[in-house]
Amino acid sequence: MPKLTVATATTADRERPIEKGKTALLSIDMQNMEWTAERAERARRGEEGDAHFLTRLTDTVIPNQQRLQAAARAAGVEVIFTVIEALTQDGRDISLDHMISGLFIPKGAWEAGVIPEVGPAGDEIIIPKTASGIFNCTNIEYVLRNLGVEYLVIYGVCTDQCVETTVRDACDRGFLVTLLPDCCATHEEDRHHASIKMLDGHYARVRTTDEMLGEFTAP
Repeated sequence: MPKLTVATATTADRERPIEKGKTALLSIDMQNMEWTAERAERARRGEEGDAHFLTRLTDTVIPNQQRLQAAARAAGVEVIFTVIEALTQDGRDISLDHMISGLFIPKGAWEAGVIPEVGPAGDEIIIPKTASGIFNCTNIEYVLRNLGVEYLVIYGVCTDQCVETTVRDACDRGFLVTLLPDCCATHEEDRHHASIKMLDGHYARVRTTDEMLGEFTAP
């Protein structure tokens, strides 16, 4: 990406296509705590709550993420994961908000594992976090700078919570962000759409999975 100045930068710069060698995917909280195939099937039968969320993950989000991650790997794009997971067994290190909200996953717990269907390959990086925004509670910016990343493709759950916080924080730190709504979910449809509307064109450019795949396969 060329060096921009106040005189040269325009809103069109937010919409620029990625540069594959300077791009990373960032998967937000796609972990066992949020979804299993068994829970999704029970939700279809009316035996489990949160049917909208679980069904959207099953039918739309996970299939799109699988295609996205496969294309990124084929293009040599780094795939990075974050999950909610304490650094301790008793949660003494987690954020006050997570304590109040009951978002405590002990270090090493099954619930902290990335959903296998969209999990890491090889030595792809997993960064545990203990707050909504990964930039606020981990060394991810240091890691991304070391990797030479300038463009972030962000997706996961929940759209209006940890995903939105991460998009805003990444933008403030000088990354060009692409947000993929069809790779995201939250617990109510109107919340999902409201969050995307707030971010589109301000903190991120919004693309579909198919549009992103086109950029990964472009010469």
